[in-house]
Amino acid sequence: MDRIFIIFTSARLREDQVEFFEPSQGIERNEECLTQVKARTAFRVYVERMNERPLIDSGREKVLSLPGETQYAPNGIVSRTLLTTPNSRTVLFGFAAGQELTEHTSTQHALIQILSGACEFSLAGVPRSLKTGDLLYMPPNLPHAVKAAKQFSMLLTLLKPAQTPDPAPQIQTALAAQA
Repeated sequence: MDRIFIIFTSARLREDQVEFFEPSQGIERNEECLTQVKARTAFRVYVERMNERPLIDSGREKVLSLPGETQYAPNGIVSRTLLTTPNSRTVLFGFAAGQELTEHTSTQHALIQILSGACEFSLAGVPRSLKTGDLLYMPPNLPHAVKAAKQFSMLLTLLKPAQTPDPAPQIQTALAAQA
């Protein structure tokens, strides 16, 4: 299930005006939601659900034009889920100049490719300027924020961390075989 979010604000929101929740925090059990936004002040935040399916069916091949699929909103951020698989999700973002997502974390590996424009990512409080063609990797749980220096687009790929199997059953089987 895909959700495209268009987020409009009447002014730039600061971290103390917006709360970001990961689905794992129990705010809403919806694994398809990348980020949930809740305003604490009178600033207007509109989130519009526009589509229920990713643009790519994971069982079929498909070619997309990323510049053609990128959408922008005046004073807003548009995100479109392109592909969802059991272990990953790929999302296309279009940010209007000056828009930002305040510091938050993700429990997944993140790979970000800047497709057009320029932005500043803050990684654990350290600012990094990124431009068209740059690639950024972020490990799980790294605090990060992003601000559009000018209109820009990025491709975000989220990858679930590998789950390490519990070795106890294998050890018990090996010990039982030795007995």
